Amino acid sequence: MSTSDTLTELPPIAREAAQDQVPRRHWIALIGGLIGTFMAILDIQITNSSLKDIQGALSATLDESSWISTSYLVAEMIAIPLSGWLSMALGKRRYLTWTTVIFTLSSLLCSISWNMTSMIVFRALQGFSGGALIPLAFSLVVQLLPIHKRAIGMAMFGVTATFAPSIGPTLGGWLTENLSWHYIFYINIPPAILLITMVRYGLDDEPLNIQSLLKADWVGIITMALGLGCLEVVLEDGNREEWFSSDFIVTLSIISAVSLVYFVINELQHKKPLVNLRLLKNGQFAMSCLAYLILGMALLGSIYVLPLYLTQIQHYNALEIGEVLMWMGFPQLLIFPLVPKLTNIFKPKYLVTFGFVMFGLSCYVNTHMSVDFGGQQLIFSMLLRAIGSPFIMVPLSLVAMQGISKADTPDASTLTNVMRNLGGAFSIAIIATMLDNKTREHLAHIKESIPSVSSNAWQQLLQQSSYFVQAGSDSGTAMVQAQASLVATMQRDAAIMAYNDAFLMMSAFLAFAAVLMLSSKS
Repeated sequence: MSTSDTLTELPPIAREAAQDQVPRRHWIALIGGLIGTFMAILDIQITNSSLKDIQGALSATLDESSWISTSYLVAEMIAIPLSGWLSMALGKRRYLTWTTVIFTLSSLLCSISWNMTSMIVFRALQGFSGGALIPLAFSLVVQLLPIHKRAIGMAMFGVTATFAPSIGPTLGGWLTENLSWHYIFYINIPPAILLITMVRYGLDDEPLNIQSLLKADWVGIITMALGLGCLEVVLEDGNREEWFSSDFIVTLSIISAVSLVYFVINELQHKKPLVNLRLLKNGQFAMSCLAYLILGMALLGSIYVLPLYLTQIQHYNALEIGEVLMWMGFPQLLIFPLVPKLTNIFKPKYLVTFGFVMFGLSCYVNTHMSVDFGGQQLIFSMLLRAIGSPFIMVPLSLVAMQGISKADTPDASTLTNVMRNLGGAFSIAIIATMLDNKTREHLAHIKESIPSVSSNAWQQLLQQSSYFVQAGSDSGTAMVQAQASLVATMQRDAAIMAYNDAFLMMSAFLAFAAVLMLSSKS
């Protein structure tokens, strides 16, 4: 007798209870999928602490080493929209296994790279395989868990999605300082083996859908890959290439714009589109996607700007930066278990609003930084961020998925993950450009103010000059050194003001997201 026949013979209450029970093997499969998500998101950030070491080992320039992260992000961005179609065509069990194997092999290849070209190729392969792991885990939460237990699954997914980027620089810095940069790739091997074992045990094998592979939306695949891939490169390299003064950036921007416009037109007209953009007709889901965009901006933007500030202004090394950022990661582990229970008491939209408010406050706290604002002073804002993040991820997932059928879950997961990643890319591009422009702007204002405080500036020059004379310099050299020191101080102060502006921008976006969620009907 089949399981469905058995259930129909039970009384209604018993039947409902039996249907709501989640088999242990499904929990194991879900945890395995979440391990994959953690690995994929961790590897976005983990190399950032080791770029100088990798650059030196592979005899690369600074611009070349930036492609270690860019190649991963570009490939991941292309892989995410493909994951829904490939998981249905190949079966989730088979697809997760294959992508994890490729992810593991590419990690090993990264560790034995012989030059920067090989590293970039292997990182792209790692990003492409890792990009599939993120939306698949999200889909497993919705497809394997009944509605009343979905908040627990979303909390588990939220831990991986927010804790991984927070701990990435910490872990990368520790491994590089105490072992070597190679270990940031070696650490993927044990969890990958565990993931494959758990998924193979917990998921049923599904037959290959050859027709789905043969009748794929190839126009959508090609235009999506070109559009998102070129857009990611533009956002990553735009500031370094001085944006539209570069023919390279202009060409990629045109290719991206044309491809994405054609992609949208094709997806709306295709009978079986690569990504079901019609889901955006659901107002609540569309609003949630915008919230995911802002969440990505805040999450990846803060992870980008904080290490930059600590390196440039406070001169912290990778390990010291990690010790500061861990205050943003570890406290979340205590808060996430509480969130599913709170979703039974409060409407999800109120919890999301609270999360965005706390995240926004954490950024606003950092808008008044000075030269004395170091790691210890950043802990309070880190704790505010750690409190806010869990209240965004879990309830926002519940808000987004209301009214979305199980059949549309892969497409919905694809869209939310793409929006979060795009938010991060936009944020990094905006912040990098803002830091450059605002630093120059503030430096100009500081120089303009020197005549009004000329006596104080002159006294400072004399004090600096006497210091250098005591250190052994002649009077002429000492004055030149004092002038250089004053210019360096002005540049440092201008940079700090620019960082304050960046945090103010992020707090404004987060405030908008809070108002947006509060006005929703859910």
